[in-house]
Amino acid sequence: MTTQRLPASSWLNAPAHHAWLASEGQRLLTFAKASRLADGFGNLDDNGQLPANAVAETMNTARMTHSFAMAHAMGLPGYAELVEHGVAALSGPLRDNTHGGWFAAPHAVDGNTGKAAYLHAFVALAASSAVVAGAPGAQALLNQAIQIIEQFFWSEEEGVMLESFAQDWSGLEAYRGANSNMHATEAFLALADVTADTRWLDCALRIVERVIHTHVAGNRFMVIEHFDAQWTPLFGYNEDNPADGFRPYGITPGHGFEWARLVLHLEAARLQAGLATPDWLVTDAKRLFASACDYAWAVDGAPGIVYTLDWNQRPVVRERLHWTHAEASAAAQALLKRTFDPHYETWYRRFWEFCDAHFIDRIHGSWHHELSPQNQPSSKIWGGKPDLYHAWQAVLLPTLPLAPSMASALGRGCYVTEW
Repeated sequence: MTTQRLPASSWLNAPAHHAWLASEGQRLLTFAKASRLADGFGNLDDNGQLPANAVAETMNTARMTHSFAMAHAMGLPGYAELVEHGVAALSGPLRDNTHGGWFAAPHAVDGNTGKAAYLHAFVALAASSAVVAGAPGAQALLNQAIQIIEQFFWSEEEGVMLESFAQDWSGLEAYRGANSNMHATEAFLALADVTADTRWLDCALRIVERVIHTHVAGNRFMVIEHFDAQWTPLFGYNEDNPADGFRPYGITPGHGFEWARLVLHLEAARLQAGLATPDWLVTDAKRLFASACDYAWAVDGAPGIVYTLDWNQRPVVRERLHWTHAEASAAAQALLKRTFDPHYETWYRRFWEFCDAHFIDRIHGSWHHELSPQNQPSSKIWGGKPDLYHAWQAVLLPTLPLAPSMASALGRGCYVTEW
């Protein structure tokens, strides 16, 4: 790794920028506290209120638990009880006490009794962060999550997470998804730190090698999201439902940014652990970032990153989502730390300027989760403001090293104020 340093003029070295990030983080956290429900955490509306029919979904409960655990680990008062609440929800009403694993909603009240890898990756992430935060019951929850991942989801043969099952773990879905494996990579980095077991870093490397270094590297570093059970790309998947919130048709540039950052975290974690670390990790991260910027930024003539592109790099869903821009900023700062190339400083500033101008809602709080192609608030794909996770991580990451993973870094006090 390089011994270079960033110039004092870099935003990553600017105390005022760090203060701005901290202030924005406090604003996001304060807004998110209102999401508490009896069975977990629900989805807030545009004004920060819980709708009358709000449900404590597992995804949001896990993400909120992870986010509040990081707030507590960094020394912010008022979040320990929220972490405990999240652990209790994930250990109780959201868990299938008959067959094991987790439903998408409490006691499967939404009728969805399936078990999805995407959700289980977030449960593992939440549990690992709650362990760092010292929450009662967190270790037992983490043990349960690891057991389910090892028994049902992780495929040693394929080197990836399998996608989903029926409630009783029958009926493996004949689909493989990059999105669920991306979040499994994130969870495995955290598991490696919390359990001190480096096999999770080996699992993460196998995922990255298949999804990114094999398939994406052969596709001009545009992330292929959908595959069949033999890992043949499904380029036409969901073409009739292109704006799906989790499995959209075509290219999702936001995932290119997110993968770029995670690949760098994996490289740093393996180096820190003294494990064999392929040189192609940093190269692939650079190319993922470049592809997402080149093809998706202002591609329709207006600033911002579109949600999806077709395979000819033409915009399909032109809405701009907040998580995409949060991940773009996070990827830029990671590459800046790793390479010290001022090119990434330019992008880092560009993404934050855009978020400041368009996403941050200083009237009603938090961030607008979606913008129209004209960069006005909209709700074509996502209504309300249900998600703290992406924006909160984006304001935390600039002051943290690439390894260890976020909650562990915060718990150990591994802050970096000058790069």
